[in-house]
Amino acid sequence: FAAFGDNFLKAALSFLVAAQITGAKSGALITLAGGVFIAPFFFLSGLGGELADRYDKALMAQRIKFVEMGAAALAVVGFGFHSVILLFVALFLFGTLGSLFGPVKYGILPDHLARSELPGGNALIESGTFLAILIGTIVAGIAANGESNPIHFAWLMLLTALVSWLASLLIPRTGEGAPNLVVNRNILVSTWDLIKELRADARLWWGAIVVSWFWLVGALVLSLLRSEEHTSELQSHHDL
Repeated sequence: FAAFGDNFLKAALSFLVAAQITGAKSGALITLAGGVFIAPFFFLSGLGGELADRYDKALMAQRIKFVEMGAAALAVVGFGFHSVILLFVALFLFGTLGSLFGPVKYGILPDHLARSELPGGNALIESGTFLAILIGTIVAGIAANGESNPIHFAWLMLLTALVSWLASLLIPRTGEGAPNLVVNRNILVSTWDLIKELRADARLWWGAIVVSWFWLVGALVLSLLRSEEHTSELQSHHDL
């Protein structure tokens, strides 16, 4: 549900920018939307990992999803007023919350699954995430197509945020993984420490590179497709 909301907002924002802003500036803003969402993952993932180790992962998930309802409400206001600025702020908040939730999302699996069940558990998490990304992008396109308006679908963001929080309440407690861990509040230091830890293990390092490359290419391709679609629409209007 959270992945659906993230990608619905990102795609709907792109369509809204394309509808309201013409010229090269719109293409730049559409590309910027992907960057605004992804940027927090570069700087906050290390902090998110430390928080997930220090505190109960179930409680972390519940708190993050509770705050996410506020971000969804802000996005709905942005849709209502057709405010690109508010939607960019909401998108940045979703990226921030997502970067903190990611370590909880994957790190909690060993707490509740046997070692032999981890491949299946990861597969279910990944397939559910990609399916939600696909559906969120498609629904955003439908919402902004033709005479329709994304505000008509904005309530889906509130609903998915609410369901995400309710679902998080069902997560069994894990306890504190490292109760004596001192969380480094300097996000640059925590991120650098994470990179050094990855570099120390060649398998982890190359795995991180492959995954990062995959998401980078995916984000660039989606941005290019949206920009191309916007260019085609402008050309059609010009021809008419």
